[in-house]
Amino acid sequence: SQKQDMVFVPLNFGVTVTTYGKMFGYMPFFGFQAGLFYAREGYQFEYNEERDYTYKIEGAEKALIDVVEAPILFHYDMWNFKILAQLGCYAGYRLSIERFPGKSGSVSEELKHSFTDTDRRWDYGIKGGAGFALVFDPVEIHFQAMYKHSLSSLYEPDHYSQYYYRFAYPSNIIISVGAHFHLTKRSGMTKAKIKRKAKDMVFNKQRNGNYQSNGR
Repeated sequence: SQKQDMVFVPLNFGVTVTTYGKMFGYMPFFGFQAGLFYAREGYQFEYNEERDYTYKIEGAEKALIDVVEAPILFHYDMWNFKILAQLGCYAGYRLSIERFPGKSGSVSEELKHSFTDTDRRWDYGIKGGAGFALVFDPVEIHFQAMYKHSLSSLYEPDHYSQYYYRFAYPSNIIISVGAHFHLTKRSGMTKAKIKRKAKDMVFNKQRNGNYQSNGR
């Protein structure tokens, strides 16, 4: 394993669509969310003082990769001030790369902005997170923290040696804020309405029972 430094890249935007429904006849705020995102992610290896060495890939100590991804998430929330929870998977494609040699590296001009034959362009993995939302019907402002872990290595494991496999699975923490619009009219009842309806049903049943007894 190689130690890494965090790479801060403030580029992540996209569009999502959420459809709500009941799960197992329960959980009325369960939703199915799909989207399309464009983002930038990367890696940077940490300098090893003991060995006086920094690990490199194709001569680069750092790289930034532009990606496009389509997540499919299970979504659960609550009304008014919403508490959000999401979990699912995603599929993506690595569009472009920029490699940085760092202090001790050396990247050839042809690889500086190009993938190699052993690089994996297709990506897939798991994604999940939580957050909260402010509701101003028909608009919601969502604040979320997501964790994304790739299950597709950046390159073929045997690209360096057929005996010693190497893997690199990117992981990201994504902090985002977005505006969500209600495309259709809300349906269903709040807890207060459900309780009121249940109360009316019980009282009506009791009244009807009393009327029948009196009638007899």
